Amino acid sequence: MKQILRELRGRQDEMVKLLGEFVRCESPSHVKRAVDACAAMVAREWQRRGANVRILRQRERGNHVRAEIWDGAGRASGQIMVLGHTDTVYPLGTLVKMPFRVAAGRAWGPGTFDMKGGLALALFAVDALRALKIRPKKRFVFLWTSDEEIGSESSRRAIEQEARRSDAVLVLEPSFGREGRLKTKRKGVGGAEILVSGRSAHAGIDPEKGVNAVHELALQIARLVKMNDPRRGITVQTTVVSGGTITNVVPEHARAMVDIRYARAADVPRIHRRLHSLRPILKGARVSVMGGADRPPLERTAAVRKLFGVAQTLMREMGLLLGEASTGGGSDGSFTAALGVPTLDGLGAVGDGAHSPREHLVTSKLPERAALIAGLLATL
Repeated sequence: MKQILRELRGRQDEMVKLLGEFVRCESPSHVKRAVDACAAMVAREWQRRGANVRILRQRERGNHVRAEIWDGAGRASGQIMVLGHTDTVYPLGTLVKMPFRVAAGRAWGPGTFDMKGGLALALFAVDALRALKIRPKKRFVFLWTSDEEIGSESSRRAIEQEARRSDAVLVLEPSFGREGRLKTKRKGVGGAEILVSGRSAHAGIDPEKGVNAVHELALQIARLVKMNDPRRGITVQTTVVSGGTITNVVPEHARAMVDIRYARAADVPRIHRRLHSLRPILKGARVSVMGGADRPPLERTAAVRKLFGVAQTLMREMGLLLGEASTGGGSDGSFTAALGVPTLDGLGAVGDGAHSPREHLVTSKLPERAALIAGLLATL
């Protein structure tokens, strides 16, 4: 591991340079041509390394990239999947006010931390193994998707298909905290829409003839609040509300968007049951509920703990510490973990400020993270 780390520290400037190229290729999830351009750039880097590259073309979303490498002798004894995404949350033009720059040991810019740093780390991990003539036991499949930031609707099937063929999944989402902790537990994510219909009337002359949809929605939101159960890791938050037209009209329609998080897959039926059992409180109102739990949680199973133990050992061999963390945010690693495939998340860049003008990564940590990924690929 120390040899791998030494090799990668000598390549830190190259890593930062490639990171800059990825960041300057803006790739907002909803702009297909932009995400496709980023996917093509990533594909070219893998083709330069002799990988078997396939572009998984999509009609509406951006294209996904699958790159396969086998550098061992004879037949591979299995497959390791490395998972990440090319899309970011930033609209086109963000680079004008938030350009890629390197200062005070940090690389700044849209998507540096989440997760274009991870795209660069994977490439240099493979480079280091080859430079040191380390032959892996298993083939590597790198899957880079285009819609992780907006729910992975077009990529979920490909992710799950690849995971079922894999012995383990390494997710290059950003690490947790300044210490670069890995994510061994994630909450599941869901979303619901509450639609309320009432009856309009003049708010001053004959309000009793109306049925106030906003009032009904407020009562339903109070019910949703009671679904929160911190002890079980369940949070239900009403995040967007709309209703009414003008001040002197009893509102006929109202709508709310609800964010749902849960720590255990076993709680999903209970959440759905309570969510879809909402009934009107005001006479004459109608309530409908759409959606519910979607992305499964990444639970800290025995397989996840074992995989984290391997990562900890590899870091110790480099003279470095490695911690673990739980987070309420979701990732595509939750899909693979839900299939029972050992999954280790948060192996990407060390930094802070994801999805904000403060987004950055720590450049000196790039060799360490790439070395850890290389070590896992060579060991598993």
